[in-house]
Amino acid sequence: MAQSWVTTASTNVEAMVNSLTAACDQGFVPEEIHVLSLPSVEAEVDEAMEYADRVVQAYGGPEPEIHRTSVDVETEFGQIRDHVQSAIEAADSEGNEVAVDITPGRKFMSAIAFATGMRYGADHVYYLYISSTDYFGQFYPEIPRTGLHLYDFTEGY
Repeated sequence: MAQSWVTTASTNVEAMVNSLTAACDQGFVPEEIHVLSLPSVEAEVDEAMEYADRVVQAYGGPEPEIHRTSVDVETEFGQIRDHVQSAIEAADSEGNEVAVDITPGRKFMSAIAFATGMRYGADHVYYLYISSTDYFGQFYPEIPRTGLHLYDFTEGY
């Protein structure tokens, strides 16, 4: 069974990559990544996807297939929902396991991703909690394991 990762854009590259790295560290190594992108953060998304490619391959996965959904205006709420929903449905139709990452992005993006992931049956809805602002701006390998926790809301909290 292949694995698919669904995420949103952020001005913070680490926010887009750290949760993926944490998931890989727990055995979720995606073969494809669905990322939402906006013109204002295109460079950050490009950089994050370069890191994501290296992370997935470092955990033994193949070079991931990147699917990009471009949204011109960040408040296109329906397009954000469609990005997550269509990725879940595509994974389901192929028999793939799918994870929705709600860590990066604006609050409304995370809320929409969370609701859509739960409503449409994502296998995982992840949030990477970092316990201290001292670790913000650092990549996963630099953060002590006691300083972070990957929550999966499909496990019930």
